Amino acid sequence: MKNILIPTDFSDNAWNAIKYGTALYSKTRCTFHIVHINPISYNSGGEAAMYVSPEILEETILKESREKLEKLLKEIERLPLNTKHTFNITALYGFFTDHIKQEVKDKNIDLIIMGTKGATGLKAVSLGSNTGNVLTKVRCAVLAVPEDAEYNTPREIGFPTDFQLSYDIKVLNHVKELAIIHNSALRFLYVSQKGKDLTDLQVKNKEFIKNYFSENEHSFHTLTIKNLDDAVQAFVESRDLDMLVMVAKNLNFLERILFKPAVEKISYHTKIPFLIVHE
Repeated sequence: MKNILIPTDFSDNAWNAIKYGTALYSKTRCTFHIVHINPISYNSGGEAAMYVSPEILEETILKESREKLEKLLKEIERLPLNTKHTFNITALYGFFTDHIKQEVKDKNIDLIIMGTKGATGLKAVSLGSNTGNVLTKVRCAVLAVPEDAEYNTPREIGFPTDFQLSYDIKVLNHVKELAIIHNSALRFLYVSQKGKDLTDLQVKNKEFIKNYFSENEHSFHTLTIKNLDDAVQAFVESRDLDMLVMVAKNLNFLERILFKPAVEKISYHTKIPFLIVHE
């Protein structure tokens, strides 16, 4: 049984994350925990607003959230019925990332699925502070689903790596499981510095990946493009990938791809989801 957490703010992109997640795991027995977290409001001075008593909280904010969640459940029931799926709903009040951490621990969550919002007027995707915080601060796999992403069986999954780090079996298992469920091919991308050969460590790590995924269809690709994110974008587009996988252990590498300054936000994952796995 897989436990999947999907935070919702009742927006279109949160709804898309639910649709995508239920389709991606349609063949897997899952419990989906749908959670709405009401943020603590702040006054103009940046301090937390007045304390809300548990009674008032229960009778107002949380009651309204539960009603919205019940309505959302009825919407979910209109999706293609899957007897392998069960749904739980929870309404909370407080700090978003803290609650997500607690939910992951209490409910033994295997995966968090979150919608990401397209930045207005740009092709780029704005991760939003909530998704960004969860990716970097919560030790749990996260599948970020762009609001325009339509579900397609992930036939080809891209995996950018610099071969500098050895990967934990648990991390690779996450990827392997997904590839097996959907009979996906894995495409490993290495962005090389011009004229530089792989070090002994990189060769060793590449060999390990090759052996570990020997039963899955996979291939290795090298691009010599100075800019890491341009390379990933070119790779996604040229191979028409359905999903990207990245390992959070390599946060520096990850941040260079996902958290560029606003001026030069990148657009390659406007349409395809990306899975971040933690060790």
